[in-house]
Amino acid sequence: MEGSAKVGSIFIYPIKSCRGICVSQAPLTPTGFRWDRQWIVVNHKGRAYTQRNESKLALVQVEFPNEAFSEGWEPTKSSYMAIRAPGMDVLKISLSRPRDVTDGVSVWEWSGSALDEGAEAANWFTNYIGKTSRLVRFDAASQTRPVDPAYARGHNVMFSDQYPFMLMSQESLDALNKLLKEPVPVNRFRPNILVEGCEPFSEDLWTEVRISKFTFQGVKLCSRCKIPTIEQDTGIAGSEPNATLMKFRSDKVLLPNRKQQGKVYFGQNLVCKDNLTEGKGNIVKVGDPLFVLRKISSAAEAAA
Repeated sequence: MEGSAKVGSIFIYPIKSCRGICVSQAPLTPTGFRWDRQWIVVNHKGRAYTQRNESKLALVQVEFPNEAFSEGWEPTKSSYMAIRAPGMDVLKISLSRPRDVTDGVSVWEWSGSALDEGAEAANWFTNYIGKTSRLVRFDAASQTRPVDPAYARGHNVMFSDQYPFMLMSQESLDALNKLLKEPVPVNRFRPNILVEGCEPFSEDLWTEVRISKFTFQGVKLCSRCKIPTIEQDTGIAGSEPNATLMKFRSDKVLLPNRKQQGKVYFGQNLVCKDNLTEGKGNIVKVGDPLFVLRKISSAAEAAA
Protein backbone atom coordinates (compact mmCIF):
# COMPACT_ATOMS: atom_id res chain seq x y z
CA MET A 1 0.00 0.00 0.00
CA GLU A 2 1.68 3.21 -1.16
CA GLY A 3 1.53 6.19 1.18
CA SER A 4 2.83 9.80 1.28
CA ALA A 5 0.37 11.22 -1.27
CA LYS A 6 -2.29 13.53 0.13
CA VAL A 7 -5.17 15.75 -0.90
CA GLY A 8 -3.64 19.11 -1.88
CA SER A 9 -6.80 20.93 -3.00
CA ILE A 10 -10.54 20.31 -3.36
CA PHE A 11 -12.62 22.07 -6.00
CA ILE A 12 -16.40 22.29 -6.38
CA TYR A 13 -18.08 23.63 -9.54
CA PRO A 14 -21.68 24.43 -8.48
CA ILE A 15 -22.71 25.69 -11.95
CA LYS A 16 -21.44 23.48 -14.77
CA SER A 17 -18.74 25.23 -16.84
CA CYS A 18 -18.59 28.25 -14.52
CA ARG A 19 -15.70 28.95 -12.14
CA GLY A 20 -14.91 26.53 -9.37
CA ILE A 21 -14.62 27.14 -5.64
CA CYS A 22 -11.52 25.97 -3.80
CA VAL A 23 -12.59 24.59 -0.40
CA SER A 24 -10.78 23.13 2.62
CA GLN A 25 -13.28 20.29 2.97
CA ALA A 26 -16.30 18.89 1.17
CA PRO A 27 -19.09 16.44 2.07
CA LEU A 28 -19.26 13.30 -0.06
CA THR A 29 -22.54 12.27 -1.66
CA PRO A 30 -23.25 9.35 -4.02
CA THR A 31 -23.24 11.75 -7.01
CA GLY A 32 -19.99 13.55 -6.09
CA PHE A 33 -19.06 16.32 -3.68
CA ARG A 34 -22.06 18.19 -2.31
CA TRP A 35 -23.04 21.14 -4.53
CA ASP A 36 -20.84 20.00 -7.44
CA ARG A 37 -22.47 20.57 -10.84
CA GLN A 38 -25.90 20.93 -9.27
CA TRP A 39 -26.85 23.72 -11.69
CA ILE A 40 -26.59 24.25 -15.42
CA VAL A 41 -27.33 27.15 -17.72
CA VAL A 42 -29.54 26.01 -20.61
CA ASN A 43 -30.52 27.52 -23.95
CA HIS A 44 -34.02 28.05 -25.37
CA LYS A 45 -34.22 24.33 -26.18
CA GLY A 46 -33.23 23.31 -22.64
CA ARG A 47 -29.77 22.12 -23.74
CA ALA A 48 -26.88 22.79 -21.39
CA TYR A 49 -24.39 25.47 -22.33
CA THR A 50 -20.74 24.62 -21.64
CA GLN A 51 -17.50 26.50 -22.21
CA ARG A 52 -17.13 24.50 -25.42
CA ASN A 53 -19.82 26.66 -27.03
CA GLU A 54 -20.05 29.62 -24.60
CA SER A 55 -16.57 30.35 -23.27
CA LYS A 56 -17.85 33.46 -21.42
CA LEU A 57 -19.05 31.04 -18.73
CA ALA A 58 -15.39 30.83 -17.65
CA LEU A 59 -15.73 34.35 -16.20
CA VAL A 60 -18.82 33.59 -14.09
CA GLN A 61 -17.79 33.43 -10.42
CA VAL A 62 -19.86 31.58 -7.85
CA GLU A 63 -19.68 32.19 -4.12
CA PHE A 64 -21.19 30.01 -1.41
CA PRO A 65 -21.54 30.44 2.34
CA ASN A 66 -18.47 28.80 3.96
CA GLU A 67 -20.69 26.67 6.18
CA ALA A 68 -22.29 25.05 3.09
CA PHE A 69 -19.32 22.67 3.00
CA SER A 70 -19.64 21.48 6.59
CA GLU A 71 -21.27 18.22 7.42
CA GLY A 72 -25.02 18.15 7.89
CA TRP A 73 -25.51 21.83 6.99
CA GLU A 74 -28.92 22.67 5.56
CA PRO A 75 -29.80 25.97 3.88
CA THR A 76 -32.18 28.42 5.53
CA LYS A 77 -34.38 30.92 3.71
CA SER A 78 -31.50 33.42 3.84
CA SER A 79 -28.85 31.06 2.37
CA TYR A 80 -27.90 31.83 -1.21
CA MET A 81 -25.15 31.56 -3.78
CA ALA A 82 -23.85 34.82 -5.21
CA ILE A 83 -23.06 34.87 -8.93
CA ARG A 84 -20.82 37.54 -10.46
CA ALA A 85 -19.57 38.26 -13.96
CA PRO A 86 -17.90 41.23 -15.69
CA GLY A 87 -20.34 44.09 -16.28
CA MET A 88 -23.17 42.38 -14.39
CA ASP A 89 -24.87 43.07 -11.05
CA VAL A 90 -24.58 40.32 -8.44
CA LEU A 91 -27.23 37.63 -8.86
CA LYS A 92 -28.34 35.91 -5.66
CA ILE A 93 -29.89 32.45 -5.90
CA SER A 94 -31.52 30.87 -2.86
CA LEU A 95 -30.03 27.52 -1.90
CA SER A 96 -33.47 26.34 -0.78
CA ARG A 97 -35.15 24.09 -3.33
CA PRO A 98 -37.02 26.07 -6.01
CA ARG A 99 -40.70 25.25 -6.56
CA ASP A 100 -40.93 25.37 -10.35
CA VAL A 101 -40.11 22.35 -12.49
CA THR A 102 -39.13 22.64 -16.14
CA ASP A 103 -39.21 19.73 -18.58
CA GLY A 104 -37.03 18.99 -21.58
CA VAL A 105 -33.63 19.73 -20.02
CA SER A 106 -30.71 17.91 -21.62
CA VAL A 107 -27.01 17.35 -20.95
CA TRP A 108 -25.26 15.25 -23.59
CA GLU A 109 -27.30 12.05 -23.97
CA TRP A 110 -29.43 12.59 -20.83
CA SER A 111 -32.74 14.42 -20.78
CA GLY A 112 -35.26 14.95 -18.04
CA SER A 113 -36.85 17.61 -15.88
CA ALA A 114 -35.06 20.07 -13.60
CA LEU A 115 -35.88 22.76 -11.05
CA ASP A 116 -36.13 26.22 -12.60
CA GLU A 117 -34.44 29.11 -10.78
CA GLY A 118 -36.86 31.66 -12.18
CA ALA A 119 -37.09 34.83 -14.25
CA GLU A 120 -34.40 36.95 -12.54
CA ALA A 121 -31.75 34.27 -13.09
CA ALA A 122 -32.98 33.69 -16.65
CA ASN A 123 -32.72 37.40 -17.47
CA TRP A 124 -29.27 37.67 -15.89
CA PHE A 125 -27.80 34.79 -17.94
CA THR A 126 -29.70 35.87 -21.09
CA ASN A 127 -28.15 39.33 -20.81
CA TYR A 128 -24.70 38.02 -20.01
CA ILE A 129 -24.51 35.35 -22.73
CA GLY A 130 -26.54 37.34 -25.24
CA LYS A 131 -28.87 34.40 -25.97
CA THR A 132 -32.04 33.13 -24.32
CA SER A 133 -30.95 31.23 -21.19
CA ARG A 134 -32.28 29.77 -17.97
CA LEU A 135 -30.58 28.55 -14.81
CA VAL A 136 -31.83 25.15 -13.68
CA ARG A 137 -30.99 22.90 -10.76
CA PHE A 138 -30.80 19.10 -10.69
CA ASP A 139 -33.93 17.60 -9.18
CA ALA A 140 -32.52 14.72 -7.13
CA ALA A 141 -36.00 13.90 -5.78
CA SER A 142 -37.35 12.85 -9.18
CA GLN A 143 -34.39 12.36 -11.54
CA THR A 144 -31.35 10.10 -11.85
CA ARG A 145 -28.53 10.40 -14.33
CA PRO A 146 -26.55 7.13 -14.52
CA VAL A 147 -22.89 7.00 -15.47
CA ASP A 148 -21.81 4.71 -18.31
CA PRO A 149 -22.59 1.21 -16.97
CA ALA A 150 -19.69 -0.23 -18.99
CA TYR A 151 -17.33 1.52 -16.56
CA ALA A 152 -19.19 1.96 -13.28
CA ARG A 153 -22.58 0.28 -13.13
CA GLY A 154 -24.98 1.57 -10.49
CA HIS A 155 -23.41 5.00 -10.01
CA ASN A 156 -25.12 8.32 -10.78
CA VAL A 157 -24.14 11.96 -11.26
CA MET A 158 -25.94 15.29 -11.34
CA PHE A 159 -24.71 17.52 -14.20
CA SER A 160 -21.05 16.39 -14.29
CA ASP A 161 -19.86 15.30 -17.71
CA GLN A 162 -19.33 11.66 -16.85
CA TYR A 163 -18.44 10.54 -13.33
CA PRO A 164 -18.89 11.73 -9.73
CA PHE A 165 -15.23 12.68 -9.08
CA MET A 166 -12.22 13.61 -11.18
CA LEU A 167 -8.77 13.38 -9.64
CA MET A 168 -5.38 14.51 -10.94
CA SER A 169 -1.99 15.16 -9.39
CA GLN A 170 0.06 18.31 -9.01
CA GLU A 171 3.05 16.32 -10.24
CA SER A 172 1.29 15.55 -13.53
CA LEU A 173 0.51 19.24 -13.97
CA ASP A 174 4.14 20.14 -13.17
CA ALA A 175 5.38 17.57 -15.72
CA LEU A 176 3.10 19.05 -18.40
CA ASN A 177 4.13 22.61 -17.55
CA LYS A 178 7.82 21.75 -18.05
CA LEU A 179 6.94 21.05 -21.69
CA LEU A 180 4.89 24.21 -22.27
CA LYS A 181 6.21 27.66 -23.20
CA GLU A 182 3.47 29.16 -21.05
CA PRO A 183 2.59 27.10 -17.95
CA VAL A 184 -1.12 26.50 -17.37
CA PRO A 185 -2.88 26.57 -13.99
CA VAL A 186 -4.95 23.73 -12.57
CA ASN A 187 -8.21 25.54 -13.43
CA ARG A 188 -7.80 24.48 -17.07
CA PHE A 189 -8.49 20.87 -16.04
CA ARG A 190 -11.34 21.33 -13.53
CA PRO A 191 -10.51 18.46 -11.14
CA ASN A 192 -12.44 17.85 -7.92
CA ILE A 193 -9.41 16.44 -6.11
CA LEU A 194 -5.84 17.59 -6.71
CA VAL A 195 -3.40 15.25 -5.00
CA GLU A 196 0.27 15.90 -4.30
CA GLY A 197 3.19 13.73 -3.28
CA CYS A 198 3.14 11.08 -6.02
CA GLU A 199 4.97 10.42 -9.29
CA PRO A 200 3.72 12.27 -12.39
CA PHE A 201 0.81 10.44 -14.04
CA SER A 202 0.81 7.70 -11.40
CA GLU A 203 -2.92 8.35 -11.09
CA ASP A 204 -3.32 6.65 -14.51
CA LEU A 205 -2.56 3.36 -12.77
CA TRP A 206 -4.76 3.68 -9.69
CA THR A 207 -7.75 1.34 -9.77
CA GLU A 208 -8.50 1.64 -6.03
CA VAL A 209 -7.41 4.31 -3.55
CA ARG A 210 -8.32 5.22 -0.03
CA ILE A 211 -8.70 8.88 0.92
CA SER A 212 -9.22 9.31 4.65
CA LYS A 213 -11.56 6.38 5.42
CA PHE A 214 -13.22 6.23 1.99
CA THR A 215 -12.49 3.84 -0.85
CA PHE A 216 -12.60 5.17 -4.39
CA GLN A 217 -12.39 3.19 -7.59
CA GLY A 218 -10.48 4.57 -10.58
CA VAL A 219 -12.87 3.72 -13.41
CA LYS A 220 -11.65 5.54 -16.53
CA LEU A 221 -8.88 7.85 -17.67
CA CYS A 222 -10.31 11.32 -18.19
CA SER A 223 -10.39 12.19 -21.89
CA ARG A 224 -10.12 15.93 -22.48
CA CYS A 225 -12.22 18.20 -24.68
CA LYS A 226 -11.22 21.70 -25.76
CA ILE A 227 -11.89 23.33 -22.35
CA PRO A 228 -8.23 22.99 -21.22
CA THR A 229 -7.32 25.29 -24.13
CA ILE A 230 -9.57 28.09 -22.78
CA GLU A 231 -7.74 30.69 -20.69
CA GLN A 232 -10.03 30.81 -17.64
CA ASP A 233 -9.32 34.47 -16.82
CA THR A 234 -10.32 35.72 -20.28
CA GLY A 235 -12.46 33.02 -21.92
CA ILE A 236 -10.10 33.04 -24.94
CA ALA A 237 -9.11 29.69 -26.47
CA GLY A 238 -5.67 28.79 -27.84
CA SER A 239 -4.06 25.54 -28.96
CA GLU A 240 -2.30 24.63 -25.71
CA PRO A 241 -2.01 22.54 -23.64
CA ASN A 242 -3.88 20.11 -25.91
CA ALA A 243 -1.34 20.33 -28.74
CA THR A 244 1.44 19.26 -26.36
CA LEU A 245 -0.78 16.66 -24.65
CA MET A 246 -1.39 15.10 -28.08
CA LYS A 247 2.35 14.35 -28.30
CA PHE A 248 2.61 12.34 -25.08
CA ARG A 249 -0.87 11.79 -23.59
CA SER A 250 -2.84 10.64 -26.66
CA ASP A 251 -4.51 7.25 -27.07
CA LYS A 252 -1.88 6.56 -29.78
CA VAL A 253 0.89 6.90 -27.17
CA LEU A 254 -0.83 5.57 -24.03
CA LEU A 255 -3.12 2.92 -25.52
CA PRO A 256 -1.35 1.73 -28.67
CA ASN A 257 -3.29 -1.55 -28.81
CA ARG A 258 -6.75 0.07 -28.83
CA LYS A 259 -8.85 1.59 -31.57
CA GLN A 260 -7.47 5.10 -32.09
CA GLN A 261 -9.91 7.97 -31.56
CA GLY A 262 -7.51 10.91 -31.40
CA LYS A 263 -8.22 11.49 -27.70
CA VAL A 264 -5.91 12.92 -25.05
CA TYR A 265 -6.04 11.94 -21.38
CA PHE A 266 -5.30 13.84 -18.20
CA GLY A 267 -6.62 12.74 -14.81
CA GLN A 268 -8.61 9.78 -13.52
CA ASN A 269 -12.37 9.49 -13.04
CA LEU A 270 -13.47 8.04 -9.71
CA VAL A 271 -16.54 6.63 -8.02
CA CYS A 272 -16.83 6.13 -4.26
CA LYS A 273 -17.44 2.54 -3.20
CA ASP A 274 -18.79 3.37 0.27
CA ASN A 275 -22.44 3.77 1.19
CA LEU A 276 -22.61 7.56 1.54
CA THR A 277 -26.29 7.74 2.41
CA GLU A 278 -25.65 6.56 5.96
CA GLY A 279 -23.45 7.47 8.87
CA LYS A 280 -21.62 10.61 9.90
CA GLY A 281 -18.30 12.06 8.95
CA ASN A 282 -18.71 11.64 5.17
CA ILE A 283 -16.26 14.42 4.48
CA VAL A 284 -12.93 14.74 2.67
CA LYS A 285 -10.45 17.41 3.79
CA VAL A 286 -7.35 19.01 2.34
CA GLY A 287 -4.40 17.19 3.88
CA ASP A 288 -6.15 13.81 4.06
CA PRO A 289 -3.73 11.02 3.14
CA LEU A 290 -4.23 9.01 -0.03
CA PHE A 291 -3.24 5.33 -0.08
CA VAL A 292 -3.07 3.30 -3.27
CA LEU A 293 -4.80 -0.02 -2.59
CA ARG A 294 -4.73 -1.48 -6.10
CA LYS A 295 -3.05 -0.46 -9.32
CA ILE A 296 -2.29 -1.71 -12.79
CA SER A 297 1.25 -1.93 -14.12
CA SER A 298 0.96 0.42 -17.10
CA ALA A 299 -1.42 2.96 -18.61
CA ALA A 300 -1.87 0.64 -21.59
CA GLU A 301 -4.07 -1.53 -19.32
CA ALA A 302 -6.21 1.38 -18.12
CA ALA A 303 -9.91 1.73 -18.81
CA ALA A 304 -10.34 4.70 -21.14
